[in-house]
Amino acid sequence: MGEIENRPHDPSQMRISDADRQRVADVLRDAAGDGRLDIDELEERLEQTFAAKTYGELVPITLDLQATGPVAPPASAPVRRPHPGLPMVGHTSSTAIMGETKRQGLWSVPENHTAFALMGSVVIDLREAHLQAHETHINASTIMGEVKIIVPAHMHVVVDGTPIMGDYTQGKDKVPSEVGPESPTVRVKGMSLMGSVNVQRLPAPGTPKKYLGTY
Repeated sequence: MGEIENRPHDPSQMRISDADRQRVADVLRDAAGDGRLDIDELEERLEQTFAAKTYGELVPITLDLQATGPVAPPASAPVRRPHPGLPMVGHTSSTAIMGETKRQGLWSVPENHTAFALMGSVVIDLREAHLQAHETHINASTIMGEVKIIVPAHMHVVVDGTPIMGDYTQGKDKVPSEVGPESPTVRVKGMSLMGSVNVQRLPAPGTPKKYLGTY
């Protein structure tokens, strides 16, 4: 017992959190987007990231990708910066009439966005999107269709819609919430007539299913 108490403290052996793993995964995806990692390297390093248990295992994964050194624990909830090649003029609306529309990946979201589905499906994925305002308003409505809005762990969401013989809900989180004082806010309002509008917090794209767990 005395040997354990007198053992020097080694920060590299500290246990990491899901937020630490997610931050490293974001660095890896940005590096792949810049061409510094190919697809095989990205997949291999993501596997290593989500299998890591300590900082000692996590730090080397991004050591050759950052000019300022390895990833450290975030001081507050992360705010995604715009991709260098991403235009600042965003999509103001997403409409599907007896069809399907998807907004996903790297795209720019203006302060106000309208989503409408008539006997169709609209998917608004904000996990890799650049929000032009700290508070974003999405007017999401459907008639006999579906609008699905996907948000990341660090994003605060307020859902205030009206269902008419349908659903207007925020679904069960599939990843723990990491909302903090600096988190961007998305307000969703509208109407669902014989259809569904659903908002759900999901892990970042590319997260291996075997590491997701159940929440």
